[in-house]
Amino acid sequence: MLSLENTQATTESKLAQKNRILLIEDEDLIRDMVMVALEEEGYEVHTANNGRAAVNMLQSSKLTKAQLIPDLIILDLMLPEINGLDICRLLRYQGDITPILVISAKSSETDRVLGLEVGADDYLTKPFSMRELVARCRALLRRQRYSSSSSSSPTAVQSYRDISLFTQECRVMVRGIEVNLSPKEFRLLELFMSYPRRVWSREQLIEQVWGADFLGDTKTVDVHIRWLREKLEEEPSQPEYLITVRGFGYRFG
Repeated sequence: MLSLENTQATTESKLAQKNRILLIEDEDLIRDMVMVALEEEGYEVHTANNGRAAVNMLQSSKLTKAQLIPDLIILDLMLPEINGLDICRLLRYQGDITPILVISAKSSETDRVLGLEVGADDYLTKPFSMRELVARCRALLRRQRYSSSSSSSPTAVQSYRDISLFTQECRVMVRGIEVNLSPKEFRLLELFMSYPRRVWSREQLIEQVWGADFLGDTKTVDVHIRWLREKLEEEPSQPEYLITVRGFGYRFG
């Protein structure tokens, strides 16, 4: 059962006033409770009760450059008209890097991995506490701010063999073709390319890319590495860039 718990006012709550969240949930009770909890934290919350309404809202906001473009999307998977997985796929295919937090009653490992594979940044199973939901929203938005600030690094372009990473533009070219990466994929690749041949454990990658307050497990790293290989490698099953170092983790090059 969902519990609406009070959270203490922090500096993050003040920052929340600058953030817009799009909540896509078809269950009225859950949608209303989540909206109240987030608004109490200072977030500007917009809602949609089905997938088609959400997609129309996002596309019209981009076309008109309206101030409704969200900083974070909270997305239920089992939606009428267009389901949450298809929304994830569509946004990532279009190059949209807005952080996505999935909330779903589907709690199996397969469902969680699938959600992450199609582009979600985090996955929270129902029922959940509002305190945890707010904490995960803060973490995603904080990491997004960190990613944006780190993109102003003086090294604008990093290159290795057939891969070029344009730091300030959040853009990657592979063999002369631009590829769309999710925010986590981009941060992983940027980290790997900054330290070629260094071996990173899964725990170190979690800390560097997801943050020390990440509440998931290390399998998330394996999912993102596999997805990155599919976009970077000519033969993902025989990688030349992202190498598994058995018993230790991963290295680049």
